[in-house]
Amino acid sequence: MSSTDQNSQISDLPTSPKTADTDTSSDNLAESKSTTHFGYKTIEKDDKISMVAGVFHSVAKQYDVMNDLMSFGIHRLWKRFTIDASGVRPGNKVLDLAGGTGDLTAKFSQLVGREGKVVLADINSSMLNVGRDKLRDKGLVQNIEYVQANAEYLPFEENTFDIVTIAFGLRNVTDKDKALRSIYSVLKPGGRLLVLEFSKPEHELLNKAYDFYSFNILPKMGELVAKDGESYKYLAESIRMHPDQETLKVMMENAGFEQTTFKNLTGGVVALHKGYKF
Repeated sequence: MSSTDQNSQISDLPTSPKTADTDTSSDNLAESKSTTHFGYKTIEKDDKISMVAGVFHSVAKQYDVMNDLMSFGIHRLWKRFTIDASGVRPGNKVLDLAGGTGDLTAKFSQLVGREGKVVLADINSSMLNVGRDKLRDKGLVQNIEYVQANAEYLPFEENTFDIVTIAFGLRNVTDKDKALRSIYSVLKPGGRLLVLEFSKPEHELLNKAYDFYSFNILPKMGELVAKDGESYKYLAESIRMHPDQETLKVMMENAGFEQTTFKNLTGGVVALHKGYKF
């Protein structure tokens, strides 16, 4: 494992290596082997990492404030539910992937204890810097490592982690199937993956209200608070392009996960998927 120097600024990763892509099962029927989506736009796959990076560089400093405002604080309950569902134990090794500003890492660090370890990994250097500074300010330094990593090419040995979580990050990954296979590889036998992500509301009335809020209120809130309405417009669009609950469940099974389940939260606005490696 190659961790980032914790005393220096974390710099951006280069674009992922170009590989032959023969997997056509993921994301959206509109995608081809060379294109993907960025919100509602169709773009070249090689461009997505830098475009998503631009979004999160822009919003990193106001990310926690906006999370509280956008979700009315409910995101804290979703994350608490994820922690409880993880079955984490003292001594476990946990990978908080796309961990951003470290909300899950903070709690995992306390639960795994001195004998355990939590790796906060994110592809975006600005988010990772904000997360590292926030956790250090809380005095959480003993059992946390920081690694800048692309979910599609995780820089860890096979069978390393007891638990991998990815909260509100999978929808921003270019090749979700590849990321799920990479996660499967670094999990220990008996280990589990938890994916917390925005999903499809269960009821049409809620879905309509959610659409109105996402496309009319959220970008204005982003402009007012984070001075960046366009990034929050992208975030709303990226949610709509993310696979629904059943589709993501099948994708996890195709990557090798077993006993795969999901639990809808807040009427399906968010879903927690869970799968095991045996």
